[in-house]
Amino acid sequence: MLRLAVLFPGQGAQYTGMGGDLAREFPAAREVFERADDALGFKLSGICFAGEPSELNRTEITQPAVLTVSIAVWEVLKQEGINAQMAAGLSLGEYSALVAAGAIDLENAVRLVAKRAKIMQEAVPEGSGMMAAVLGLAEEVVEEACKKAGTVGAVGIANYNCSGQMVISGEKVAVLEAGRLVQAAGGRFMPLKVSVPSHSPLMAEAAEEFRNEIRKVKWKEMSFPVISNVNARELDYEELEERLAEQLYRPVRWQQSIEYMSSRVDYFIEAGPGKTLSGLVKKTSGKQLIGNVEDPDTLAQVMKKLSEAE
Repeated sequence: MLRLAVLFPGQGAQYTGMGGDLAREFPAAREVFERADDALGFKLSGICFAGEPSELNRTEITQPAVLTVSIAVWEVLKQEGINAQMAAGLSLGEYSALVAAGAIDLENAVRLVAKRAKIMQEAVPEGSGMMAAVLGLAEEVVEEACKKAGTVGAVGIANYNCSGQMVISGEKVAVLEAGRLVQAAGGRFMPLKVSVPSHSPLMAEAAEEFRNEIRKVKWKEMSFPVISNVNARELDYEELEERLAEQLYRPVRWQQSIEYMSSRVDYFIEAGPGKTLSGLVKKTSGKQLIGNVEDPDTLAQVMKKLSEAE
């Protein structure tokens, strides 16, 4: 039997129309959207299937929307006989992984991430924070640039995506200074269109507020391991509160997570909107990627590749 890891995308993967074809074709996916709509008290499904991009891109909508689509995909994969030996999710996607592993139910998860989004959005005055992608440099060079830029404000690496690709986050003035140093070192600096400086020291107070929401959840034991963004190792039931709070202000160690999982599984499947994670897996683990599933066509492609791989 193939050992499979399922990966779940984070904020930024959303697009209008996501999940629509899947819900029309598969009752299991349709039920997920109905449950999310009921839990939130509004038609999240309508925003996913046909909403205005401006509405879907509101952080408090985006986070439950991406999670819901990801779990709709997961339920269809389970129906198709897919079993995961391990899972991980990029930032927000970690909550999708926890739902898939049975640590939290869908209803509590969509409400929790909506609160997470609101807390994050309100944590930093609009326009004072910034995130930017940095390409083409070794991590120690980027870390040194952030350290030097730290004299003008808070800044640090927010995401270790794959070799030569990182994201930095923090106060706008400090991120721009780090960007100047990055470019002087021969790297590329690309500001991102986001309103929240995620995974930066600026989120430390928000993390403490969010911790109170995490404590309200009755967490359950996981049916398979979920890899933590914080330390790229299996999440322990006893440390869920601490790791999920830390996740707001500590870097996402995605490259390290994929490297850790690569020696423990045969293949990766990305479940949810977009194929950003598939691109990162290709750069880190080469031939271990089966593909991404986000609609009936990609589901058929992945199931065909799986049958050929067995």
